[in-house]
Amino acid sequence: MRSLLYIIAVILVIGWVLGFFVYSASGLIHILLVIAVIAILLRLIKGGKAV
Repeated sequence: MRSLLYIIAVILVIGWVLGFFVYSASGLIHILLVIAVIAILLRLIKGGKAV
């Protein structure tokens, strides 16, 4: 479950970067970034091992 959370966070960050630099999308991309950061923080707080 933890590795799945990490994969989702990475995908969301990549989507944010692509959206920000390629498409210049509106608030949806920033919401994706916030979700990705929260997922990464939860992983760090719970002490998940890097895979």
